[in-house]
Amino acid sequence: MENNSPGLSLFQIQAIDPDQGQNARVSYFIIDGEVNGMPTSSYFSINTENGVIQSVRSFDYEQVSKYEILVKAQDGGSPPLSSNATVTVHVQDQNDNAPQVLYPVQTAGSLVAEIVPRSADVGYLVTKVVAVDVDSGQNAWLSYKLQKSTDRALFEVGLQNGEIRTIRQVTDKDAVKQRLTVIVEDNGQPSRSATIIVNVAVADSFPEVLSEFTDFTHDKEYNENLTFYLVLALAVVSFLFIACLVVIISLKIYGWRQSRFYHSNLPVIPYYPPRYSDTLGTGTLHHVYNYDMCRTTDSRKSDIKYMQPMSQSLVSVDDAGTDALQTREQSSTMSHMSTLVS
Repeated sequence: MENNSPGLSLFQIQAIDPDQGQNARVSYFIIDGEVNGMPTSSYFSINTENGVIQSVRSFDYEQVSKYEILVKAQDGGSPPLSSNATVTVHVQDQNDNAPQVLYPVQTAGSLVAEIVPRSADVGYLVTKVVAVDVDSGQNAWLSYKLQKSTDRALFEVGLQNGEIRTIRQVTDKDAVKQRLTVIVEDNGQPSRSATIIVNVAVADSFPEVLSEFTDFTHDKEYNENLTFYLVLALAVVSFLFIACLVVIISLKIYGWRQSRFYHSNLPVIPYYPPRYSDTLGTGTLHHVYNYDMCRTTDSRKSDIKYMQPMSQSLVSVDDAGTDALQTREQSSTMSHMSTLVS
């Protein structure tokens, strides 16, 4: 059988030698010949001990359907004696090929249509679908069926011959453009099939056919172009949306990282309450003093009372500079106040 796996055991050859002992020991060999320009040993091998013939490669019925092998059986005597035999191998066909449609010819660039006049009667032969199958036997038996049609009540397909005929009278109401889908199926197990589209024009003149099918071709091309541009627009919009989303997320992440970096690098500035003095050695000490003033109608008899600074306990200076600093501040204050009183 074709499409076999390499190494498959096909059959066994057996030879008998009436001698005894070593003289009766038989060995088997393939005498090389040619098959399609290749040696027989590239297709078959034989076990020298038991005579089992095996396939070396997979067979294809459509290429070679029959092989002839020349086998030699030789005993172990001295001198050895041998006999030859021809073994014929028939390859069994498998249904491994689908039908091929020969007519109508399908062309990608042009549209072929069969013309049916409006005066056509019942049984009018429109065209014939021709197909072949390279398999053999029942695998090559073909049948034809109308799978789909614009008007199933107008046409039929012959089951065995593939002829397309009208099954009723053509009327003026029938559409000019008729589209038939015919399926060709072989008789193998499992069966294989091929489909063919047949365009039929119901018209009395060629210009009418040309105008109708030209519009049909243009509509088809327009629909294909429209579909392409719709898919392209959808792809572009999707890409722009994803790009904008990535940019927004990147900006958010960048702003968050910059904010963290800014706050982590700010210097720590110590805070001093307004009533506390600067003790960092700048040389300036600020104190807060309280004053009680008593005034009369006679300005010469006004009195002023000086009190200790409220923040004295919070200022830390050395003992030598404390008295001098307080004396200078008191003198300055008293002098300033005397000026105000006078």
